[in-house]
Amino acid sequence: MRLPSEPDVLVIGAGAAGIAAARAVLAAGRSVLVLEARDRPGGRVLTDHRLGLPFDHGAAWLHNAEDNPLVALAGSLGMALADSDALRREFSFVGDRPATPAEQADYGEAWDRATAALAARAAQPGDCSLAEALPQGGAWDATVSAWQADIISAAPPGRISLADFTANALDGGNRMVEDGLGTLLARLAEGLPIRLSAPVTRLDWGGRQAVAEGVFGTIRAGAVIATLPTSLIAAETIRFDPPLPAEVLQAAADLPLGSVAKVGFRGATALGLPPFSSIDRQVAPGEPLVAISARPFGRDLLACHVGGDIAAALEAEGDAALEAFMRAEVALRFGARAAAALHFDPIVTAWQRDPWARGVYSYARVGRAGARQILAAPMAGGRLCLAGEACHTRLAGTVAGAWYAGEAAAAAALAALG
Repeated sequence: MRLPSEPDVLVIGAGAAGIAAARAVLAAGRSVLVLEARDRPGGRVLTDHRLGLPFDHGAAWLHNAEDNPLVALAGSLGMALADSDALRREFSFVGDRPATPAEQADYGEAWDRATAALAARAAQPGDCSLAEALPQGGAWDATVSAWQADIISAAPPGRISLADFTANALDGGNRMVEDGLGTLLARLAEGLPIRLSAPVTRLDWGGRQAVAEGVFGTIRAGAVIATLPTSLIAAETIRFDPPLPAEVLQAAADLPLGSVAKVGFRGATALGLPPFSSIDRQVAPGEPLVAISARPFGRDLLACHVGGDIAAALEAEGDAALEAFMRAEVALRFGARAAAALHFDPIVTAWQRDPWARGVYSYARVGRAGARQILAAPMAGGRLCLAGEACHTRLAGTVAGAWYAGEAAAAAALAALG
């Protein structure tokens, strides 16, 4: 494919937002070029087959399936989806044993109390942290808090804005892509004018035409959509000329990327788990929660997740430390069977160490939920737009949110072109 050197719209980044933006520009009959720093499209969504089956390093679910555009797009490509909510089997442990029916009932009541407490506090004026709003002291309260904060929001509860958490709480169904969510994005990127291994180092956006510079040379465009993660915007990894407005840089800093580390093992079948199993355990305050997903689509796969500061610390220690931590957690729940089952070399994720990510997805600092709207606002009359999951005010942290943000940025850029 011959790539345009002076496209109507330049898109920086070929993740979900960039792919969505490029498709929207082409559908409007305008030319587009996507510059991607990595050697692949997909951004923070990647399907790995080194275990002999699909394993998603990053996002693995299509959330809010009822209005998620990627559900219909997967269907149009003939890609099979599973209703993971309907198929999921949930197992909770207390220490090294399964929770009793009475303990399971207490756990359910703890979730109900937390849901009610969050709604009640969110209805009051002023923002606060998730930690301030969640119940404490109950046998399962720390487990619920770890789910809501470290696992779901990728950060400790004391740093998360309740207002932003509530605004982006997912209330729809979930679907899994049989071939992997990263595979779906790669399919959606096929045929797009994407130049890989092409990081942008400088963007001059002060004139009638924007000028991007990097290893590729110089690209001129009528409008630019930059789909950088907030971590890279705040670190000013691209030199914007003129500089981005101070309020935009502050918004990016107020929407940091959290940490989730995953380890994928073969051997789930030997643990006697049914397909689409979800396994957690009761934790004490301050103790990390490891959430385990097992045997999606009946496959011999065990995916272990840990989030928040412990995820960042383990990832910084290296793959061996993260693998050992997860093996010990599986062994706590399944005893001697774990060592016998998990005999393949695992896949260990490293989003914190990825120079083009530096984390997984964004959360808002306390009092800064409005930062998403600031980040998403078009600049220079739409000739410069930012896009990505952090720019969506209802589905932040999701692939659908990134997709919608990319489409919105494309609409603004096209309007600016006239």
